[in-house]
Amino acid sequence: MLKLEYLFENYELAREALSLWEHDEDNLEEMLGYFRISSNAVYPFTREGRVCFLRLAPVGEKAETDVRGELEFIRYLLKEGYPALRPVRSLSGEDMVVADTGFGRYFACVFEKVDGVEISEAGYGREVMYAYGRALGRLHALSSGYVPAVRKQGHKEILERIRRTLEEYGGCREAFTELAAVERELGRLPVTTENYGLVHYDFEPDNVFWDDGKKECSVIDFDDGIYCWYGLDLEQVRDSLAEELEGEQLEKAWGDFQEGYACEYAYPEETRELLPLMRRFVDLRSYAGLIRCISSVTEEEPQWLEELRGKLNGKIERLEEGFSETCPAAE
Repeated sequence: MLKLEYLFENYELAREALSLWEHDEDNLEEMLGYFRISSNAVYPFTREGRVCFLRLAPVGEKAETDVRGELEFIRYLLKEGYPALRPVRSLSGEDMVVADTGFGRYFACVFEKVDGVEISEAGYGREVMYAYGRALGRLHALSSGYVPAVRKQGHKEILERIRRTLEEYGGCREAFTELAAVERELGRLPVTTENYGLVHYDFEPDNVFWDDGKKECSVIDFDDGIYCWYGLDLEQVRDSLAEELEGEQLEKAWGDFQEGYACEYAYPEETRELLPLMRRFVDLRSYAGLIRCISSVTEEEPQWLEELRGKLNGKIERLEEGFSETCPAAE
């Protein structure tokens, strides 16, 4: 998530960045109003009548190699026929522009809207869950054969970033203890082309779209992808489903998903056993991002920002409680 200071809408910035791409002017003001900001600022617009999304991030918030690595991976997936979101080249022919704007330097990209509806809106029936699982299995199958020119960060670099963030922004003692424990356990795991590669990281129901006409899923938001064990993506899906469903409905949806996944890619017991450790790794990364995010203070914060800060502090406290449970020796 971006620092809180970047969560304010900035239509002037969006218009300045959009001058680098073809776009429709007649409905631009209305379309920009449907913006959202989290780990990036995303502004919708149309291009020859088709909905597209402008994605902006301050250069200090992202690594350029990660952005370029993301776009290279997406182009590879599209070449292989995988239904990923499609980048739109700028007027200068680039997938990504480092834009010098009146508000600072930003990484700017544009993507076409994918067809279909979010999995969370399509429901969690067998047909959808099975296709959802197949989409992740096929993604991992393609990732296992992918050789990048620009390599995104791996789990070791992420662990080091977490450590630096905990030091700089005052992470709790339990977080440092949990980091050491997770790093130690990850260090014992085998790394092979079958179990480790470029993962999506956010393969959650709101980033995967079900097209009922084509009977397939399209995937967006590869932004947070890293090199890690494929079990991480599976754990993210399991956790997301557990937030929406419970009991027998959850068990069935998760079972259908795993069946679809195994249809496309190997799903051995070793991968299943990794899921709890992957959750601990994800929680550490989330915690580091959150304490960095709330470190940003703006003058006279609006009510919505005060409320958001409160929610984020609540998430931080829950994560810290979790660290205490997994590392009781830290108490």
